[in-house]
Amino acid sequence: MTENKFFIPAPTDMCIIVTYRCPMRCSMCNIWNYPTGKAQEITPEEIKRLPNVKFINITGGEPFVREDLNEIVKICFTKAPRVVISTSGWYEERIIELAEKFPRIGIRISMEGLSEKNDELRGKKGGFDKGLRTLLTLKDMKIKDIGFGCTVSNNNSADMLALYRLSNALGMEFATAAFHNSYYFHKYDNRITNKDEVCGNFEKLVNLQLKEHHPKSWFRAYFNMGLINYIEGNKRLLPCEAGLVNFFVDPCGDIYPCNGLEETYWMEKMGNIRETPDFQNIWHSEQARKVREMVHKCPKNCWMVGTASPVMKKYIRNPLLWALKNKIRSLSGKPPILNK
Repeated sequence: MTENKFFIPAPTDMCIIVTYRCPMRCSMCNIWNYPTGKAQEITPEEIKRLPNVKFINITGGEPFVREDLNEIVKICFTKAPRVVISTSGWYEERIIELAEKFPRIGIRISMEGLSEKNDELRGKKGGFDKGLRTLLTLKDMKIKDIGFGCTVSNNNSADMLALYRLSNALGMEFATAAFHNSYYFHKYDNRITNKDEVCGNFEKLVNLQLKEHHPKSWFRAYFNMGLINYIEGNKRLLPCEAGLVNFFVDPCGDIYPCNGLEETYWMEKMGNIRETPDFQNIWHSEQARKVREMVHKCPKNCWMVGTASPVMKKYIRNPLLWALKNKIRSLSGKPPILNK
């Protein structure tokens, strides 16, 4: 940790969970069983109290259930140059309408596999068709920051590879995750039991990404190598600085360091933007310092994009050297070295 009592850096990344309402019925997430009421949810005026950052992710639940999402996005673009919404893709027309108003918006549609597998895991028939149709429409509209997001569990890692090839063919982004347990998902039994198969497919993905020409893909290969490391139960490749370089805001205005907390281990918020309207008072509070110390000692070793991406940028030397070394190995026909 780089924090000291004299200097607390400003955060670079912010995730706003605008609702816990969701139309999907995902097997790896129980948010839909614990929806927020409209009156509970953070308002656009309260979002104005949050700081300027480099990147904002708007997520849920399903963000597009919010009738005032346009206003939220407008405010977010005053606070960050890049704003990405994570969505199920269920509300096709709402997504298209928002993209027409904000052509710089990023859209990541969650897909857990091809049609049959996606609809099975996300609990809604027709979800894959809606998501793909929405992405194709956005592409026709020349919205640039679009793509798939895939959460890998026990029986969809092969479909992950197919989705990656589809995203490449369409010229779209491809984000990955492995399922985790946390208060946020209301899940505590997510556990990958077929590690050899899942890690083997992630290794194939790493190899494919290293063969690409764009350096961004090589850094994604590093991230996916980190997922292999996580699934195998190893220590994180980079330190976790949740609550220092990034933070999460829940629908009720609570500020958390990350979305991977579990009461079984520990769970502390840094403050609440409703109770303390000046964000700087939260960020520099004794409670925030206490939370950062708990993050420093956290035993979970999570590897989620919300907390891994900011430290990959901060400690760029580590992923950069790995990417360059393994790109050279790829060009020589050698497999990657799956460690830092």
